Amino acid sequence: MGFNVSLSGINAANADLNVTANNIANVNTTGFKESRAEFADMFNSTSYGLARNAVGAGVRQSNVAQQFAQGNIDQTGRSLDLAVEGEGFFTLSMNGSRVYSRAGNFQTDNNGYVVNPQGARLQVFAPNADGTRFDGALTDLQLLTTDSPPQQTSRVNSTFTLPANATAPTVTPLDPANANSYNHSTGGVTVYDSLGVSHTQTSYFVKTANANEWEVHNYVDGQAAGAPTLLQFSNSGALLSPANGTIALDPFTPSTGAGVLNMTLDVTGSTQYGEKFALRDTRQDGYASGKLTEISIADDGVVYARYSNGDDQALGQVALTNFNNPQGLQNLGNNVWSETNASGSPRTGAPDSSDLGQIQSGSLEASTVDLTEQLVNMIVAQRNFQANAQMVSTQDQITQTIINIR
Repeated sequence: MGFNVSLSGINAANADLNVTANNIANVNTTGFKESRAEFADMFNSTSYGLARNAVGAGVRQSNVAQQFAQGNIDQTGRSLDLAVEGEGFFTLSMNGSRVYSRAGNFQTDNNGYVVNPQGARLQVFAPNADGTRFDGALTDLQLLTTDSPPQQTSRVNSTFTLPANATAPTVTPLDPANANSYNHSTGGVTVYDSLGVSHTQTSYFVKTANANEWEVHNYVDGQAAGAPTLLQFSNSGALLSPANGTIALDPFTPSTGAGVLNMTLDVTGSTQYGEKFALRDTRQDGYASGKLTEISIADDGVVYARYSNGDDQALGQVALTNFNNPQGLQNLGNNVWSETNASGSPRTGAPDSSDLGQIQSGSLEASTVDLTEQLVNMIVAQRNFQANAQMVSTQDQITQTIINIR
């Protein structure tokens, strides 16, 4: 029996060495979680139970427990490198089956899907129609490769200060080609039709003979966009008319084949002060078509496609999954795990919610293996192996001595 006890000790030490060797081999594996060999003692028992003076029957390996501690987060600068800071796993679809990973070294395949090196697709919550919520079903994340469509201008914001000491022009009526027929102009604001073709909207300001009163003439590509509108200011310079600060421009039909351009000019906040004209702000809400320039991922996991025209489109929100007992997950290799009865049911949600961590874009989670600790474990396991081997040698000598008794 003594030989068997020592042999079980040798096997246990060898198993400990194997676990340590696997940890050391994965010291640079992204998202790797170190394992720990766990052991239990053994007793021979009968139907009558254990005797009070029973000696143990050795040791056995009871478990190889993965330690799901947080690994260091290393910056990479690559937008599709993701790390989970906190609890939770990336949710992946591998040939239709759900698997989970802490390794966020993602890339795109030939169809634009975001995948891990083995081709498992990253799962996200699909956005709603306007991209403001992500409460849809899980879906594969696919990066857009088409251009961003243009948006037609519907509103032009112009904020200015007109000089209080201005006099009416000497030339009438207004002629945009004659600077003596108006006092000031916005200089032209670029607006866009439904095909993304640019046009120029210009406002010309003409002082009337009445105090605190101006006319604004609006043009698009040199064509009048409606009758002049009166701008009236109080004796303290505040805008009184139009009361709501908006001017509806006449519809403009582009020659590009685009739809009719209906725009509103918003002059809210404009004033009449001092002696100089100042154009304080000009904005409009349209844009041309755009090329994809980058993919960015926020801390809450929302994936944005950013385009050269300034448009941002939300493609989805990265889904994280956690378990009541992560140590119960089954390791499938290639940095992925699958659920088991021991792990409990998966709980999938948005990053930075409930007990789920945040997403760090441009980063990867390093292996949790501490090389110094593993080298110490290796020495301890080696000593255990040698000690058990020495026990075998000692028992062999004892047995040989007994055999040699005459």
